[in-house]
Amino acid sequence: MRAIVLFLLVLAPAAYGADKPADAAYKPLWTYQGTWLVTHAGASAAKPDRLVNDCALVGLYFTCQQSVDGETGGLLIIIPADSAGHYYTQTVMPEGRATGRDDLEISGNKWTFTSRRLEYGKSKYYRSIYTFADHNHIHFEQAQSADGTHWTAKASGDQVRGKTPNQ
Repeated sequence: MRAIVLFLLVLAPAAYGADKPADAAYKPLWTYQGTWLVTHAGASAAKPDRLVNDCALVGLYFTCQQSVDGETGGLLIIIPADSAGHYYTQTVMPEGRATGRDDLEISGNKWTFTSRRLEYGKSKYYRSIYTFADHNHIHFEQAQSADGTHWTAKASGDQVRGKTPNQ
C-alpha cells in the first residue's frame, strides 16, 4: 500500500502539469501587453490613439481585452495551434458576438494576422503585419485581398509603448 501511495505521489505532479500548455508558446504574446500610442501614416496626427491591451493567461487561452481611447473594442483570444509560432485567434466583441476564427503566425519579430470573411457571397481576405523593431516599437501594415494572393495596402502606422494611466 505504501508503495502505491508513493507511486501516485510521484505521478501527481507530472499528471497535473500534463494538461498545462508549454509556457514557451505564450512567451512572445506577452510582448503586446500594456499601453501603446498608435499613429497612422498619412493621418493628421495631432494626438495618437491610446491602445490598451489588458492580457491574461486563463488555462489554454491567452486573452487581451483591447480598448482604444478608453472604449472597449473586443476580447482577443489566442490559442496555440499545430506548430510552433502558429496560433488560432478569435475576437469577441462587447455585444457578445465573435468575429470568426483567424490565424496568427509569429516568426522572429514579425507577427502576421490573417483572416477570411464572406461578404455578399464572396471571400475577402485581410492581413495585418506587425514588425517589432524592439520591445517598445512596432510598425504595422494592413491589407485586403479578393484572392488571398494579391494584396492592396489599406493602412499603416506605428505603435510606441506608452505609460499606463496609473504611471
